[in-house]
Amino acid sequence: MGLLTYSPGRTRVKICGLKTPADVDAAVAAGVDAVGFVFYPPSPRAVSPNIAASLISRLPAGVDAVGLVVNASDEQFEAIRAAASITLWQFHGDESPQECERLAAGDPWMKAARIGAQFPFDEFSLQYSQANAFLLDALVEGYGGGGVPFDWQGIPQVWVSANAPRVVLSGGLNTHNVGEAIARLHPCAVDVSSGVEISKGIKDPVLMAQFIEAVRAADAKAST
Repeated sequence: MGLLTYSPGRTRVKICGLKTPADVDAAVAAGVDAVGFVFYPPSPRAVSPNIAASLISRLPAGVDAVGLVVNASDEQFEAIRAAASITLWQFHGDESPQECERLAAGDPWMKAARIGAQFPFDEFSLQYSQANAFLLDALVEGYGGGGVPFDWQGIPQVWVSANAPRVVLSGGLNTHNVGEAIARLHPCAVDVSSGVEISKGIKDPVLMAQFIEAVRAADAKAST
């Protein structure tokens, strides 16, 4: 189990930006593979390391606790690590490959790519070759959570096929479009935040369940 357990025919699901025990419990009940905790103070989805630690304690074995950081200082990063049992780091800022490896210190990590026109996919995956996963997000103001999809057709099919076991697709996914995304790209996992919210930062348990149902339906359709 876990987010990066690549199983052709079963797309893994991460729900990001959880802030309350009810959020976590609903995500787990829906069958999530990973939950994301945002350690970026400007975000409406941000939590403190201590709150994250309390929420992580509710997770069953096999569900990843993903720590999302954006250009965190060494002090900020170590405060998170000391408090919260993060199992997978998500570097969502402008961190260099060397910074990611140094901060992760042997823990699994993924690097977010903000996909705009003419994004250099080959250069990116070569530069961050030590990453356990590449999270493809939309290029929006700020760092993620904008609810804006990017042009999936702009992702080279050859690159997707070569990197599918490490591709986590994000950026504007919701119940209505995730099936198309899976059918087109067959990523290892999908990541949703604003697509399961009733307002910014406020998750809806019904939408979370419906999103995961849509993923499972897409997997079933792909296997027929």
